[in-house]
Amino acid sequence: MTTKQTHHLAVPGVDLVYDVRGPLPPADGRPALLMIGQPMTAEGFDALAPHFTDRTVVTYDPRGLGRSVRTDGRSDHTPQQQAADLHLLIETLDAGPVDVLASSGGAVTALELVATHPADVVTLVAHEPPINAVLPDATAAERARAGFYDAYQAKGFGHGMAAFIAMTSWQGEFTDAYFAQPAPDPAMVGMPTDDDGSRDNPLLSKSSWAITDYRPDAGVLTAASTRIVIAVGVESTGTYTARTALGTAALLGQEAVVFPSHHGGFLGGEFGYAGQPEQFAARLREVLAAG
Repeated sequence: MTTKQTHHLAVPGVDLVYDVRGPLPPADGRPALLMIGQPMTAEGFDALAPHFTDRTVVTYDPRGLGRSVRTDGRSDHTPQQQAADLHLLIETLDAGPVDVLASSGGAVTALELVATHPADVVTLVAHEPPINAVLPDATAAERARAGFYDAYQAKGFGHGMAAFIAMTSWQGEFTDAYFAQPAPDPAMVGMPTDDDGSRDNPLLSKSSWAITDYRPDAGVLTAASTRIVIAVGVESTGTYTARTALGTAALLGQEAVVFPSHHGGFLGGEFGYAGQPEQFAARLREVLAAG
């Protein structure tokens, strides 16, 4: 297994922590492979990265998450700020443009990175970006988002997460039937029922709403030198992030590429939401090689 080296990058407002597996510049001349998530931190790729021992793999904790401690006094997570951070990180790597696998909110950040710094990225594989604006039921999706936020504010993490899971597992558009459902029981989905009083969770608070409110500029993205691939999990069919992936692909005039497993298809079992990291890695190799 390739040794992981941890580094710190002091950028305005944050001590950005990132990990490098393999040499810089990469020994074989291929781009470094950057793996990013949001609000997931670098450890979410611990099951996937070991399948790329022939590539230099870079992971990081986004601003204000995990090890990347903020000093700017802010708590919001925006794709614009995170893309600016990634641009500085790629410059610091000093290994030329990178390939990117970006998951969930990280895929939104990566789209903004390509829009603002296309020369930074050779190929972007954007896996299930949660973008409300590309949905025909965008207003209802915003209402559903407000629903899990309200549950979190009223009763805490467990109730907020139960409502979030209900939203992200719902099949199809958010209809009256969705909103007529009774509030889900946290215990039924393995969530705590007590309230610890905290309200700063990046997924359940409003701090990351700028991610799902993002509006990609199709003209800028399709004109970029970067090859953009929108990816969707085969098990995600019909769910919110599958629909946003298909909508984003359609916006860019393409079809989404199907990957194994679900929204967290690259995860190992350590997070209780195991995907198929080996199969996911094989598919990612195929997609990157096709470029």
